Amino acid sequence: MRKKDCFYLGKIAKKFSFKGEVLIYLDTDEPELYENLESVFVDFDGQLVPFFMEQASLHKSDFLRVKFEESNSEEDADRLVGSEIYLPLTMLPKLEGNKFYYHEITGFDVIDTNEGEIGQLKRVNDSNYQPLFEIDFNGTEILVPMIDELIHKVDRENKKLYLNVPVGLLDIYLDR
Repeated sequence: MRKKDCFYLGKIAKKFSFKGEVLIYLDTDEPELYENLESVFVDFDGQLVPFFMEQASLHKSDFLRVKFEESNSEEDADRLVGSEIYLPLTMLPKLEGNKFYYHEITGFDVIDTNEGEIGQLKRVNDSNYQPLFEIDFNGTEILVPMIDELIHKVDRENKKLYLNVPVGLLDIYLDR
């Protein structure tokens, strides 16, 4: 399995018991969706290795307490701590309406409800506090805040993202 075919689920935060159990921090709004997994991919030096679960249960609100097969001691658990956990993209729950996964809308044509087509979505930059749509308009990068109120429609079938870009924002980038 390649990382580009997977999504990041979380990270093994710490060991839980002397029997090889670990706590996985789940980077999701719905941790209960992942309580009954059979396996996950663990990132070891850039390689995704499948790990099968003997048992798993939610712990507090954002953690999954897991006992992996063949992890039977504190030493086994120590080797896993800090590793990132991935699942295949096919396991993502389907979203509808204006909800989307960042990777899902990459490459969509972006249309402003007032100005018309404004370019193609290169990616969603979520490295700052406020995620931004990075849009390519003929070689010019346009940054639009990813705010629910600005998202008019996500047209998955036609690969189009309709936005209500604030008046004047495009003028900053397009020297109008």
